[in-house]
Amino acid sequence: MTKKIIRSDERKSIMGLEVNGPVFFSSSIIIIISIALTLIFRDQAEGYFDSIQAFVSNNGGWFFVLCVNIFLIFVLYLAFSKFGSIRIGGKDAKPEFKTLSWFAMLFSAGMGIGLLFWSIAEPVTHFLNPPLTEGGTAEAAQEAMNFTFLHWGFHAWGIYALVGLSLAYFTYSHGLPLTIRSVFYPVLGDKIYGKRGDIIDIFAVLATLFGLATSLGLGVQQIAAGLAHVFGIDSGITTQVLLIAGITGIATASVVLGVDKGVKLLSEWNMRIAVLMLLMVVILGPTIFIFQSFVQNTGSYFYSFLEISSWTESYTGNNWQNAWTVFYWGWWIAWSPFVGMFIARISKGRSIREFILGVLIVPSLITFFWISAFGSTSIHQALLGNETVVEAVDDNVATALFVFLEGFPFSTVLNIIGVVLIVGFFVTSSDSGSLVVDSLTSGGKIDAPVGQRIFWALAEGTVAAVLLVGGGLQALQTASIVTGLPFAFILLFMCYSLFLGVRDEYRKAEEKKAQKELESYEEVISDIIKKRGKNKENNEL
Repeated sequence: MTKKIIRSDERKSIMGLEVNGPVFFSSSIIIIISIALTLIFRDQAEGYFDSIQAFVSNNGGWFFVLCVNIFLIFVLYLAFSKFGSIRIGGKDAKPEFKTLSWFAMLFSAGMGIGLLFWSIAEPVTHFLNPPLTEGGTAEAAQEAMNFTFLHWGFHAWGIYALVGLSLAYFTYSHGLPLTIRSVFYPVLGDKIYGKRGDIIDIFAVLATLFGLATSLGLGVQQIAAGLAHVFGIDSGITTQVLLIAGITGIATASVVLGVDKGVKLLSEWNMRIAVLMLLMVVILGPTIFIFQSFVQNTGSYFYSFLEISSWTESYTGNNWQNAWTVFYWGWWIAWSPFVGMFIARISKGRSIREFILGVLIVPSLITFFWISAFGSTSIHQALLGNETVVEAVDDNVATALFVFLEGFPFSTVLNIIGVVLIVGFFVTSSDSGSLVVDSLTSGGKIDAPVGQRIFWALAEGTVAAVLLVGGGLQALQTASIVTGLPFAFILLFMCYSLFLGVRDEYRKAEEKKAQKELESYEEVISDIIKKRGKNKENNEL
């Protein structure tokens, strides 16, 4: 494969900014128009968002389900195939970050903020209103955990693994720009530097921004709810917008510092605080039950894996999946350029097998244990007659975490830790997302000027604030699903292109190996012939 960095004349330098003009300006214009329309038609916006989400979900839900399963199967195939030994960046490449730092960064960027929002709210909601059984029963409890594991487990991380591996491979192994278009080089060749590549990157920018805005919107709702619960501060939309502004400012400072000093440091502290909070819940809560539920939930998830991962409500005629499975698949796909590119950026030097299994297994198991500690414990309390958390979820899902923590000793300390942790995940999601979008709009430049990073950090906060003002959670969910649908097609082509790339490299490596073996064999034959010639000469003498 020809190594080619994006040509300098394909970037425009404007007021010290280095941008790929068509991608930067097209994305910016579309985002500005979306923001303007949402604000102008604020009263009608929520109804529009609801109609759009219903249309996409009803007609494209089955496609989301099919695609996400294909992505997971494909990355598992690569991990356990002959291609798994290929090293990202070449056979002599070494990892830039230690394994623990690597896990901390990919988990913080991957789903930390969303997991804090939904780890209690989702299991409890499914427990009360399960799709396949009677609510409020032990069977409903297990079904609730199965579907929650489905939404937050291997399928979600399989999407991230696909995008992250594709970007890392073509960037570090073939010297192409760190941008989505580069993944399609085996199929499009140099056409990735033209309009087709621009269109791919524009979709990636929009999917990233709106997917990220969903997570930031959920996070700020929970922060506001936590402040209201602990300190009595009003949690209305004004407070939420002010929180977005303040935390976006912190994220901007982190973006200016870059990956090594800003994102890495915050990610590692996020993981330390998250582990502290998890340990306190496990130690102060029903410890034995948490471990029991983790084992049972994991086993039940694997047992029902094929059935629930391919379920499309064909015979029930319900629309339960629209608000849950379809939303999650659209959210993860929309967020995959951001998370995938960020993971790619920190994964040079790892083999394909190490990358895929690391991205799939460790974060998923941590997620399963976290959901068991928080979600299963909440359901267990409800089955025992304590419906405090259930009532909180029914009243305002953003308060669920803090009401749950009220049932523990040192509840005020735990609630403060919860708020700090949400803010930390908010900041790491925003700053790493800004770096990713900046790379997309600058033609793959890894270290773009600081002004560009600041611009996109502010843009993300603005989009999240406007969507909250214009339609709340419904607007956030719609943004994810609508941007995720067209990007699902891009990911399907990404599978094919990545396969072509690794197959070509493996073939060349085998040919080179065979050539060396042949040369070695020829040298041995030559030595034998020479020795025989000398022996013959000695005998004649």
